[in-house]
Amino acid sequence: MENLNSSENELLLETDEDEEDSQKDKFLTFVLDSEEFGIEIKNVTEIIGLQKISQIPDMPNFVRGVINLRGNIIPVMDVRTRFSMSQREYDDRTCVIVVSIEQTSVGLIVDTVKEVSDISDDNITPPPKIRSDGSSRYIKGMGKVGNVK
Repeated sequence: MENLNSSENELLLETDEDEEDSQKDKFLTFVLDSEEFGIEIKNVTEIIGLQKISQIPDMPNFVRGVINLRGNIIPVMDVRTRFSMSQREYDDRTCVIVVSIEQTSVGLIVDTVKEVSDISDDNITPPPKIRSDGSSRYIKGMGKVGNVK
């Protein structure tokens, strides 16, 4: 393995920062029922169509099973079920958003993917404090897009 000189090392660091900067404030938006949600694009690995899901016994009801994605076994979660929303049949718009958070990959089944939206920090407000500890388990914030006041 080769050692990098300091100028090569600085160039690599700048490239990583530029890539991270280009993903700042970008969210992949998706739809569940009539509600729109978003996930930071930096966590999205890919979007795939629904495929055969192998069921695993003794899993929570929102975990549909696992898929084999190019040799990687990925658990798949139905986000509607996790959010206690009414069920609906999967259709040709239903897809799986594969996300990677802290080196763990998970597939999220959603009704449809919408677009990548730019939402700056100043357009994101904290979620309502519903839990006694003041945190929200799944919602980091509520973003304002377009002409919303």
